[in-house]
Amino acid sequence: MPYKRHILIADDQPSILLVLEEMLEERFEVHAFADGKGLLDYVHQGGAVDLVLTDVVMPLVDGFEVCRQLKADEQTRDIPVLFLSSLESDTDEAFGLSLGAEDFIHKPFSLPVVLARVRNHLALADASKQLSRRNDELEQLVAERTREVVRRGEQLISAQDAIITALCSLADVRDNETGNHILRTQAYVRLLAEDLRTQPAFAPQLDEENIAMITKSAALHDVGKVAIPDAILLKPGKLDADERAIMQHHCAYGRDTIARAIGGMAADSGSYLHYAEEIAYSHHERWDGTGYPQGLQGTAIPLSARLMAIADVYDALISRRVYKPAFPHPQVVGIIAEERGKQFDPDMVDAFLRVADQFENIALSYLDTDPAGPF
Repeated sequence: MPYKRHILIADDQPSILLVLEEMLEERFEVHAFADGKGLLDYVHQGGAVDLVLTDVVMPLVDGFEVCRQLKADEQTRDIPVLFLSSLESDTDEAFGLSLGAEDFIHKPFSLPVVLARVRNHLALADASKQLSRRNDELEQLVAERTREVVRRGEQLISAQDAIITALCSLADVRDNETGNHILRTQAYVRLLAEDLRTQPAFAPQLDEENIAMITKSAALHDVGKVAIPDAILLKPGKLDADERAIMQHHCAYGRDTIARAIGGMAADSGSYLHYAEEIAYSHHERWDGTGYPQGLQGTAIPLSARLMAIADVYDALISRRVYKPAFPHPQVVGIIAEERGKQFDPDMVDAFLRVADQFENIALSYLDTDPAGPF
């Protein structure tokens, strides 16, 4: 048996209740009440309801209050409410509609008009419910797709980390001075970037996502050393001019290694490695244009490489090497300050000076355990 819609009628005139019941009961389940209180009691007790027809002026609870209570309750706010009233004032009609009522039918009414309004508002309610269900389905679909994107993103991040770890491990095998250098320089780079992001000139390029990718990529700054001959890379002393020229090729070797890794990855999945490529190739460039391998000057040097330059030099100076002692932190700070506008970006030196104490804390937190470590 097909479901019949439940229509609630409230009116203190028995004759009107009788006429409406006779008209509607063939098509609907009709529940008639002599006042608004009886109708509300029925609804609050869980009675079925699909549409409400109510007079306005009634004893105990009037029609306006019926509408107000139904529209204030999340469980019943979507039930269509139609007023049947002898009130003629535009103000009364406007007030009723402002309470959320769907229609205002004036007495004396035409039975065909009332029937048509009831059908129309039931159809509108059905359409609204279908749209709401569709929206819920779409929200669920979006949530599922979002979870899938997040899951794939997590897998991609894991793959990225694995690539970086593998390349760094390759460099570690070749370079016996690396120790905790990678961890320290990554921490220095993040510290500098987080300070600079507070400056308007740098904020657009240093959002949290970019800072994270630059920090991660900093680990690959010396990956090109894997291609440097052992006799030069592991020489226990200063390099001569020819050896330095060969050592300087590690920038291009690093760039090429990372470029090959990017070329072997799916579109966009290797985008984070572009920072690594910049850093590996350009972290020995100088602000004044006297660096290598390209002799870039000023802001032509990638931002990521300018960050790495300070981090790398600070760590090299504060660390003990077989060919040099460790310089004390205050001396290192002074050296970097003197290179403002020469070797280093002036804004980055200013940032370094603001966080220099934290640089020292990082160095102390990641001390090397081997005899060639810092201090």
